Amino acid sequence: MFVAADRTRPIAEQAPLAFATLEGQLTRLKGRRFYGVVVDGQYRACVAIRPEDYADAFPHPTWVIPGGKFARRKLAHWEQHRHLIGQTMLQMRERADYDTSRYCIEYYRSRRELLLMAPVL
Repeated sequence: MFVAADRTRPIAEQAPLAFATLEGQLTRLKGRRFYGVVVDGQYRACVAIRPEDYADAFPHPTWVIPGGKFARRKLAHWEQHRHLIGQTMLQMRERADYDTSRYCIEYYRSRRELLLMAPVL
């Protein structure tokens, strides 16, 4: 399931608003996998659907994040370093093997650890 933010706002503003809306729809956050993806200038706050979830009961659309090979960078204590997320993603997109046909992904492993993932060929 995902919540798409207002693409007229900067990504740095879109992300927290989208996640606040998404998290507000869930009864429990613990044990869930959260992702962030920018699609055509619009931030999508995403949560993986678990087998025990009833996908038809979700108030927001579902979507499958394209898989494949990714280069990764770990950002520890990301809540205190939010300002580094965008610049790190931009650096990763400068790789010679960056795959422009897929999306960069933020994987929120925990409150302390964020994996920034750029698709590569």
